Amino acid sequence: MNTYGNTIFLPGGTRGIGLALAIRLQARGNTVIIGGRDATALDALAAEHGFGTVRVDTSDPASIASASAEVIERFPAVNVLVPMAGIMRAEDWRTPGFLADAEAVVTTNLLGPIRLIAAFTEHLQSRADATILTVSSGLAFTPLGVTPSYNASKAAVHMLSESIRLQFAGTSVSVVELVPPSVQTELMPGQDTNPLAMPLDEFVDEALALLESRPDAHEIQVERVKFLRYGEVRGDYAEVVAALNTTDPHAAAAS
Repeated sequence: MNTYGNTIFLPGGTRGIGLALAIRLQARGNTVIIGGRDATALDALAAEHGFGTVRVDTSDPASIASASAEVIERFPAVNVLVPMAGIMRAEDWRTPGFLADAEAVVTTNLLGPIRLIAAFTEHLQSRADATILTVSSGLAFTPLGVTPSYNASKAAVHMLSESIRLQFAGTSVSVVELVPPSVQTELMPGQDTNPLAMPLDEFVDEALALLESRPDAHEIQVERVKFLRYGEVRGDYAEVVAALNTTDPHAAAAS
């Protein structure tokens, strides 16, 4: 992925990793359009940073369809899609009350990106150089016991990325997967102050440096995520699972 001179649609860009990416990508000379549900937040970010904005609820297929059509009409040069809006919720599968949260996580984290990619696939193939930048997680490879549906949704995003990369081979569209570790954002209560999580600015700076230095990379893995990413490869998977689930504050709070 070339990190300069693109027109980028980034739904989920009003806070956290999405906003930090949007700011840095715009600073590199890209045109950035952020999407989100909160019109007030979108207006404020447009005024502060000069982003293009589109209202979109990535849990709603009709909203995705209309927002995607709007982006393509208003910004026909769009050549990068970053379908990264996501939610993370603690669930206890020993009781039936988990179901609503599980369904919401899968709808947003998996069906959302699938529907966004479907809305853009024809347009992106019409561009000379296009990228789909998916966002999975270290938890796609090592499970945090308290967030089963989040782990599963991100594992699915990983395999989806691997699979559609094969289908887009020979086209103008590349598929790159960003694999964050635990990052200090508001994804879960208390996560933004979690001392074990990677500072947001540090993560985004390292991730973009990797994108720039490895333009042909399939996965963007900062050093902090490799502990989770390669447990099975190293042969210490059981130890990695145990370490994650005894140190993560969300696991401790749920126990």
